[in-house]
Amino acid sequence: LISGDLNLDSTLPSKLPPPPVFRSSAAPPPQGSPASRRARDDTMVGLSEGEKHFIRGGIAQDLRADGRRRLQFRALTVETGIIPQANGSARVRMGATEVIASVKAELGKPTILHPDKGKVSIYVDCSPTAAPMFEGRGSEELSAELSVGLQRCLLGGKSGAGAAIDLSSLIVVEGKACWDLYIDGLVVSSDGNLLDALAAAIKVALSDTGIPKVNVSLNNETDGEPEVDISDEEFLQFDTSGVPVIITLTKVGKHYIVDATSEEESQMSSAVSVSVNSHGQICGLTKRGGAGLDPSVIFDMISVAKNVSQRFYTLLESAFAAAEAVADE
Repeated sequence: LISGDLNLDSTLPSKLPPPPVFRSSAAPPPQGSPASRRARDDTMVGLSEGEKHFIRGGIAQDLRADGRRRLQFRALTVETGIIPQANGSARVRMGATEVIASVKAELGKPTILHPDKGKVSIYVDCSPTAAPMFEGRGSEELSAELSVGLQRCLLGGKSGAGAAIDLSSLIVVEGKACWDLYIDGLVVSSDGNLLDALAAAIKVALSDTGIPKVNVSLNNETDGEPEVDISDEEFLQFDTSGVPVIITLTKVGKHYIVDATSEEESQMSSAVSVSVNSHGQICGLTKRGGAGLDPSVIFDMISVAKNVSQRFYTLLESAFAAAEAVADE
Protein backbone atom coordinates (compact mmCIF):
# COMPACT_ATOMS: atom_id res chain seq x y z
CA LEU A 1 0.00 0.00 0.00
CA ILE A 2 1.08 3.53 -0.68
CA SER A 3 0.36 6.12 1.99
CA GLY A 4 2.52 8.90 0.63
CA ASP A 5 3.41 10.43 -2.71
CA LEU A 6 3.95 8.48 -5.89
CA ASN A 7 7.28 9.78 -7.22
CA LEU A 8 6.73 9.71 -10.97
CA ASP A 9 10.03 11.55 -11.45
CA SER A 10 12.43 13.69 -9.50
CA THR A 11 10.58 16.88 -10.35
CA LEU A 12 7.34 15.90 -8.67
CA PRO A 13 6.57 17.53 -5.34
CA SER A 14 6.82 15.58 -2.12
CA LYS A 15 3.71 15.06 -0.06
CA LEU A 16 2.30 17.44 2.46
CA PRO A 17 2.18 16.02 6.00
CA PRO A 18 -0.95 13.82 6.08
CA PRO A 19 -3.23 14.51 9.05
CA PRO A 20 -3.83 11.24 10.93
CA VAL A 21 -7.46 10.32 11.57
CA PHE A 22 -8.58 11.47 15.03
CA ARG A 23 -10.19 8.69 17.01
CA SER A 24 -12.18 9.43 20.13
CA SER A 25 -10.61 6.49 21.96
CA ALA A 26 -7.12 7.97 21.60
CA ALA A 27 -5.64 10.81 23.59
CA PRO A 28 -6.42 14.22 22.05
CA PRO A 29 -3.60 15.35 19.74
CA PRO A 30 -1.52 18.40 20.68
CA GLN A 31 -3.02 21.76 19.84
CA GLY A 32 -1.79 23.05 16.50
CA SER A 33 -0.94 19.58 15.14
CA PRO A 34 -2.43 18.35 11.82
CA ALA A 35 -4.51 15.84 13.79
CA SER A 36 -6.01 18.52 16.02
CA ARG A 37 -6.90 20.60 12.96
CA ARG A 38 -8.56 17.58 11.32
CA ALA A 39 -10.58 16.96 14.47
CA ARG A 40 -11.51 20.63 14.65
CA ASP A 41 -12.58 20.59 10.97
CA ASP A 42 -14.89 17.63 11.61
CA THR A 43 -16.44 19.47 14.55
CA MET A 44 -16.92 22.69 12.58
CA VAL A 45 -18.70 20.89 9.72
CA GLY A 46 -21.15 19.58 12.34
CA LEU A 47 -22.77 16.72 10.43
CA SER A 48 -25.13 14.26 12.06
CA GLU A 49 -24.73 10.54 11.44
CA GLY A 50 -27.72 10.69 9.11
CA GLU A 51 -26.16 13.49 7.07
CA LYS A 52 -22.86 11.63 6.83
CA HIS A 53 -24.70 8.52 5.61
CA PHE A 54 -26.62 10.65 3.08
CA ILE A 55 -23.38 12.14 1.67
CA ARG A 56 -21.61 8.78 1.42
CA GLY A 57 -24.67 7.06 -0.01
CA GLY A 58 -25.20 9.75 -2.62
CA ILE A 59 -21.59 9.52 -3.80
CA ALA A 60 -21.91 5.73 -4.03
CA GLN A 61 -24.97 6.20 -6.29
CA ASP A 62 -23.28 8.95 -8.37
CA LEU A 63 -25.69 11.62 -7.10
CA ARG A 64 -24.06 14.04 -4.70
CA ALA A 65 -25.88 16.15 -2.11
CA ASP A 66 -25.82 19.25 -4.36
CA GLY A 67 -27.07 17.33 -7.41
CA ARG A 68 -23.72 16.86 -9.14
CA ARG A 69 -22.26 13.60 -10.39
CA ARG A 70 -18.97 12.32 -8.99
CA LEU A 71 -16.76 13.90 -11.68
CA GLN A 72 -18.72 17.13 -12.13
CA PHE A 73 -17.44 20.58 -11.11
CA ARG A 74 -19.39 23.35 -9.43
CA ALA A 75 -20.19 26.58 -11.27
CA LEU A 76 -16.99 28.54 -11.96
CA THR A 77 -16.73 32.33 -12.29
CA VAL A 78 -13.69 34.53 -12.83
CA GLU A 79 -12.91 38.23 -12.44
CA THR A 80 -9.65 39.86 -13.53
CA GLY A 81 -7.90 43.12 -12.74
CA ILE A 82 -9.48 43.43 -9.30
CA ILE A 83 -6.32 44.81 -7.64
CA PRO A 84 -5.13 47.91 -9.56
CA GLN A 85 -1.79 48.06 -7.72
CA ALA A 86 -0.81 44.56 -8.90
CA ASN A 87 0.63 43.62 -12.30
CA GLY A 88 -2.07 40.97 -12.55
CA SER A 89 -4.90 39.72 -10.35
CA ALA A 90 -7.93 37.45 -10.41
CA ARG A 91 -10.85 36.28 -8.30
CA VAL A 92 -12.13 32.73 -8.74
CA ARG A 93 -15.34 31.33 -7.30
CA MET A 94 -16.11 27.62 -7.31
CA GLY A 95 -19.47 27.23 -5.65
CA ALA A 96 -19.16 28.86 -2.23
CA THR A 97 -15.34 28.73 -2.31
CA GLU A 98 -13.84 32.11 -3.21
CA VAL A 99 -10.15 32.92 -3.59
CA ILE A 100 -8.09 35.85 -4.89
CA ALA A 101 -4.62 35.77 -6.45
CA SER A 102 -2.37 38.72 -7.28
CA VAL A 103 0.99 38.99 -9.05
CA LYS A 104 3.50 41.75 -8.36
CA ALA A 105 6.64 42.09 -10.51
CA GLU A 106 9.75 43.83 -9.20
CA LEU A 107 13.26 44.10 -10.61
CA GLY A 108 15.82 42.11 -8.67
CA LYS A 109 19.12 40.33 -9.06
CA PRO A 110 19.49 36.64 -9.98
CA THR A 111 21.04 34.27 -7.48
CA ILE A 112 24.65 33.20 -7.88
CA LEU A 113 23.59 29.57 -8.40
CA HIS A 114 21.04 30.47 -11.11
CA PRO A 115 22.24 33.60 -12.91
CA ASP A 116 20.03 32.82 -15.92
CA LYS A 117 16.73 32.58 -14.04
CA GLY A 118 14.32 34.96 -12.36
CA LYS A 119 12.64 34.25 -9.03
CA VAL A 120 9.07 33.46 -8.02
CA SER A 121 7.60 33.21 -4.53
CA ILE A 122 4.10 32.06 -3.56
CA TYR A 123 2.33 32.82 -0.30
CA VAL A 124 -1.25 32.06 0.73
CA ASP A 125 -3.23 33.72 3.50
CA CYS A 126 -6.53 32.42 4.87
CA SER A 127 -8.94 35.07 6.06
CA PRO A 128 -10.19 34.30 9.60
CA THR A 129 -13.71 35.00 8.34
CA ALA A 130 -13.47 32.42 5.53
CA ALA A 131 -14.50 29.57 7.84
CA PRO A 132 -14.82 29.03 11.62
CA MET A 133 -11.87 26.61 11.53
CA PHE A 134 -9.57 29.45 10.40
CA GLU A 135 -9.78 31.27 13.71
CA GLY A 136 -6.56 31.34 15.74
CA ARG A 137 -3.69 29.15 14.56
CA GLY A 138 -5.93 27.16 12.24
CA SER A 139 -5.50 29.70 9.45
CA GLU A 140 -1.71 29.80 9.89
CA GLU A 141 -1.39 26.04 9.56
CA LEU A 142 -3.57 25.82 6.46
CA SER A 143 -1.88 28.88 4.90
CA ALA A 144 1.51 27.21 5.23
CA GLU A 145 0.18 23.92 3.85
CA LEU A 146 -1.42 25.55 0.81
CA SER A 147 1.65 27.71 0.14
CA VAL A 148 3.95 24.68 0.14
CA GLY A 149 1.56 22.68 -2.05
CA LEU A 150 1.37 25.42 -4.68
CA GLN A 151 5.13 26.02 -4.62
CA ARG A 152 5.81 22.35 -5.25
CA CYS A 153 3.26 22.14 -8.06
CA LEU A 154 4.31 25.34 -9.85
CA LEU A 155 7.98 25.92 -9.06
CA GLY A 156 9.51 22.44 -9.35
CA GLY A 157 12.65 21.50 -7.41
CA LYS A 158 15.16 23.77 -5.72
CA SER A 159 17.12 24.05 -8.97
CA GLY A 160 14.01 25.16 -10.82
CA ALA A 161 13.91 21.91 -12.78
CA GLY A 162 10.36 20.93 -13.63
CA ALA A 163 9.00 24.40 -12.88
CA ALA A 164 5.68 25.13 -14.55
CA ILE A 165 6.61 28.82 -14.69
CA ASP A 166 9.48 29.46 -17.10
CA LEU A 167 11.99 31.18 -14.81
CA SER A 168 14.40 31.87 -17.69
CA SER A 169 11.77 34.13 -19.28
CA LEU A 170 12.10 36.44 -16.27
CA ILE A 171 15.77 37.25 -16.91
CA VAL A 172 16.62 40.81 -18.01
CA VAL A 173 20.44 40.71 -18.00
CA GLU A 174 22.05 37.38 -17.15
CA GLY A 175 23.67 37.53 -13.76
CA LYS A 176 22.74 41.20 -13.36
CA ALA A 177 19.00 41.81 -13.41
CA CYS A 178 15.81 39.76 -13.44
CA TRP A 179 12.14 40.01 -12.62
CA ASP A 180 11.01 38.77 -9.22
CA LEU A 181 7.37 37.66 -9.17
CA TYR A 182 5.52 37.76 -5.86
CA ILE A 183 2.33 35.70 -6.07
CA ASP A 184 -0.11 36.13 -3.19
CA GLY A 185 -3.25 34.08 -2.66
CA LEU A 186 -6.11 34.89 -0.30
CA VAL A 187 -8.87 32.50 0.77
CA VAL A 188 -11.96 34.70 1.13
CA SER A 189 -14.55 31.97 1.62
CA SER A 190 -13.98 28.25 2.09
CA ASP A 191 -16.28 25.43 1.04
CA GLY A 192 -13.72 22.84 0.00
CA ASN A 193 -11.25 22.27 -2.85
CA LEU A 194 -9.02 25.22 -1.91
CA LEU A 195 -5.84 23.99 -3.62
CA ASP A 196 -7.56 23.62 -7.00
CA ALA A 197 -9.27 27.00 -6.71
CA LEU A 198 -6.02 28.78 -5.77
CA ALA A 199 -4.11 27.16 -8.64
CA ALA A 200 -6.84 28.28 -11.06
CA ALA A 201 -6.75 31.82 -9.66
CA ILE A 202 -2.95 31.96 -10.01
CA LYS A 203 -3.13 30.78 -13.62
CA VAL A 204 -5.73 33.44 -14.46
CA ALA A 205 -3.81 36.14 -12.56
CA LEU A 206 -0.65 35.27 -14.52
CA SER A 207 -2.67 35.48 -17.76
CA ASP A 208 -3.72 38.96 -16.63
CA THR A 209 -0.13 39.95 -15.80
CA GLY A 210 1.74 42.48 -17.90
CA ILE A 211 5.52 42.68 -17.44
CA PRO A 212 6.85 46.20 -18.22
CA LYS A 213 9.17 46.36 -21.21
CA VAL A 214 12.75 47.08 -20.15
CA ASN A 215 15.46 48.90 -22.10
CA VAL A 216 18.96 48.01 -20.90
CA SER A 217 22.24 49.80 -21.52
CA LEU A 218 25.65 48.97 -20.03
CA ASN A 219 27.58 51.81 -18.45
CA ASN A 220 31.37 51.46 -18.17
CA GLU A 221 31.40 54.06 -15.43
CA THR A 222 29.39 51.77 -13.15
CA ASP A 223 31.66 48.70 -13.50
CA GLY A 224 29.44 47.10 -16.10
CA GLU A 225 26.27 47.36 -14.03
CA PRO A 226 23.29 47.74 -16.38
CA GLU A 227 21.21 50.86 -16.54
CA VAL A 228 17.57 49.82 -16.70
CA ASP A 229 14.76 51.95 -18.08
CA ILE A 230 11.32 50.53 -17.25
CA SER A 231 8.53 51.51 -19.62
CA ASP A 232 5.26 52.81 -18.19
CA GLU A 233 3.38 52.23 -21.44
CA GLU A 234 4.65 49.01 -23.04
CA PHE A 235 4.01 45.65 -21.41
CA LEU A 236 4.81 42.06 -22.34
CA GLN A 237 2.16 39.41 -21.78
CA PHE A 238 3.19 36.61 -19.46
CA ASP A 239 3.24 33.16 -21.09
CA THR A 240 0.99 30.82 -19.10
CA SER A 241 0.84 27.95 -21.60
CA GLY A 242 2.88 25.73 -19.28
CA VAL A 243 1.16 26.71 -16.03
CA PRO A 244 -0.94 23.75 -14.88
CA VAL A 245 -4.24 23.46 -13.10
CA ILE A 246 -4.63 21.16 -10.11
CA ILE A 247 -7.27 18.43 -10.05
CA THR A 248 -7.90 16.88 -6.64
CA LEU A 249 -9.65 13.52 -6.51
CA THR A 250 -11.18 12.93 -3.07
CA LYS A 251 -11.87 9.32 -2.08
CA VAL A 252 -15.08 8.75 -0.13
CA GLY A 253 -15.88 5.12 0.48
CA LYS A 254 -14.99 3.16 -2.65
CA HIS A 255 -15.40 6.11 -5.01
CA TYR A 256 -13.62 9.38 -5.72
CA ILE A 257 -14.99 12.77 -6.65
CA VAL A 258 -13.73 16.10 -8.00
CA ASP A 259 -14.29 19.56 -6.54
CA ALA A 260 -15.33 18.29 -3.12
CA THR A 261 -17.24 20.53 -0.72
CA SER A 262 -16.20 20.92 2.92
CA GLU A 263 -18.88 18.44 3.98
CA GLU A 264 -17.64 15.89 1.45
CA GLU A 265 -14.02 16.45 2.48
CA SER A 266 -14.96 15.67 6.09
CA GLN A 267 -15.95 12.16 4.94
CA MET A 268 -12.86 11.42 2.86
CA SER A 269 -10.33 8.68 3.57
CA SER A 270 -7.67 10.21 1.31
CA ALA A 271 -7.20 12.64 -1.56
CA VAL A 272 -4.77 12.84 -4.47
CA SER A 273 -3.98 16.19 -6.11
CA VAL A 274 -2.60 16.02 -9.66
CA SER A 275 -1.27 19.08 -11.50
CA VAL A 276 -1.80 18.86 -15.26
CA ASN A 277 -0.83 21.39 -17.93
CA SER A 278 -2.80 22.22 -21.07
CA HIS A 279 -0.79 19.66 -23.06
CA GLY A 280 -2.00 16.86 -20.79
CA GLN A 281 1.39 16.42 -19.12
CA ILE A 282 1.51 15.53 -15.41
CA CYS A 283 3.54 18.18 -13.57
CA GLY A 284 3.14 16.98 -10.00
CA LEU A 285 1.25 14.76 -7.59
CA THR A 286 0.69 14.79 -3.86
CA LYS A 287 -1.48 12.77 -1.50
CA ARG A 288 -3.08 13.64 1.81
CA GLY A 289 -5.20 11.71 4.25
CA GLY A 290 -4.40 8.84 6.58
CA ALA A 291 -5.59 5.90 4.45
CA GLY A 292 -3.25 4.07 2.12
CA LEU A 293 -4.05 3.54 -1.55
CA ASP A 294 -3.29 0.58 -3.77
CA PRO A 295 -0.92 1.52 -6.64
CA SER A 296 -3.55 0.51 -9.21
CA VAL A 297 -6.01 2.95 -7.60
CA ILE A 298 -3.48 5.79 -7.74
CA PHE A 299 -2.71 5.16 -11.40
CA ASP A 300 -6.45 5.08 -12.14
CA MET A 301 -6.89 8.39 -10.28
CA ILE A 302 -4.04 9.94 -12.29
CA SER A 303 -5.70 8.82 -15.53
CA VAL A 304 -9.08 10.20 -14.43
CA ALA A 305 -7.52 13.50 -13.32
CA LYS A 306 -5.79 13.85 -16.68
CA ASN A 307 -9.05 13.33 -18.57
CA VAL A 308 -11.11 15.52 -16.25
CA SER A 309 -8.54 18.33 -16.48
CA GLN A 310 -9.48 18.97 -20.10
CA ARG A 311 -13.07 19.70 -19.04
CA PHE A 312 -11.78 21.98 -16.29
CA TYR A 313 -9.57 23.84 -18.77
CA THR A 314 -12.62 24.42 -20.95
CA LEU A 315 -14.59 25.78 -17.96
CA LEU A 316 -11.70 28.02 -16.90
CA GLU A 317 -11.05 29.36 -20.40
CA SER A 318 -14.75 30.14 -20.91
CA ALA A 319 -14.92 31.94 -17.56
CA PHE A 320 -11.72 33.87 -18.35
CA ALA A 321 -13.04 34.90 -21.77
CA ALA A 322 -16.27 36.12 -20.17
CA ALA A 323 -14.28 38.12 -17.61
CA GLU A 324 -12.16 39.70 -20.36
CA ALA A 325 -15.30 40.63 -22.31
CA VAL A 326 -16.73 42.37 -19.24
CA ALA A 327 -13.44 44.20 -18.65
CA ASP A 328 -13.40 45.48 -22.24
CA GLU A 329 -16.90 46.96 -22.01
